[in-house]
Amino acid sequence: MTTTLRHGDRSQAVLILQKNLNKHGANLIPDGAYGDATEAAVRAYQVKIGLVADGVAGNKTQTSLAGGDCGKLLRNNDLVTAAERLNVPLASVYAVNEVESKGSGFLDNGKPVILFERHIMYRQLAKVRHEGDDPAALKRNADQLAATNPAIVNQKSGGYAGGSAEHQRLATARLIDDTAALESASWGAFQIMGFHWQRLGYNSVQEFVAAMSAGESEQFDAFVRFIETDPVLHKALKGRKWAEFAKLYNGPDYQRNLYDIKLQRAYERHDDCGCGQAVAA
Repeated sequence: MTTTLRHGDRSQAVLILQKNLNKHGANLIPDGAYGDATEAAVRAYQVKIGLVADGVAGNKTQTSLAGGDCGKLLRNNDLVTAAERLNVPLASVYAVNEVESKGSGFLDNGKPVILFERHIMYRQLAKVRHEGDDPAALKRNADQLAATNPAIVNQKSGGYAGGSAEHQRLATARLIDDTAALESASWGAFQIMGFHWQRLGYNSVQEFVAAMSAGESEQFDAFVRFIETDPVLHKALKGRKWAEFAKLYNGPDYQRNLYDIKLQRAYERHDDCGCGQAVAA
């Protein structure tokens, strides 16, 4: 896994980064120190190729410098457009993207990052979807499936396998019920649950999944829709009430992971350094 490099770092990795930036037109003194000039060069490169221009050399920026494929990666223009849609400073969008994103939205095999939730599968199987559905019969079916395949259908959360193995769990679930299975996984860099598809304006969960599989831009669009369709969450973001935003998005344990502090610091950094005012390439 590539080490993320940022302002203040000093290492051999920074030296290599500086040399790679110079190959792409920068004029840095390769000293291994990630100072103002290196940060500016990173941001200039990101803007040039259209990546998120935050001045941080993460896996995506370093992969691009090495000639890797950036076709599915989040673009700087996606954040600019989101700031306009949400009517918030661009620095706020940079902050929520940095803190709330889990990093890459795709696994090395090209499939979207997911986490299958067996307790949601149980709930979705027992959900009344059509007129005439028998709630008792649906629950009995869910209970029977939970008894025979508790790793996939269960009243309790857990059973996670991680990485590509989550797609194996999902594939098994889809053999039981395709719609319920897709609704029971969280998708992409922002881990949006499939059962939100209707609220977010998709015609079906299958259409939602197709979008999440297309690229990080589509995953980020779902995240923006998630904020747009929650007036309280949107209001917290517009008011830069980071503790309230973090509590609503991350849940009551947000303080344990310092999400509100991270959001505040990220916003201030992006606002102060000017990268929150960056324009799309």
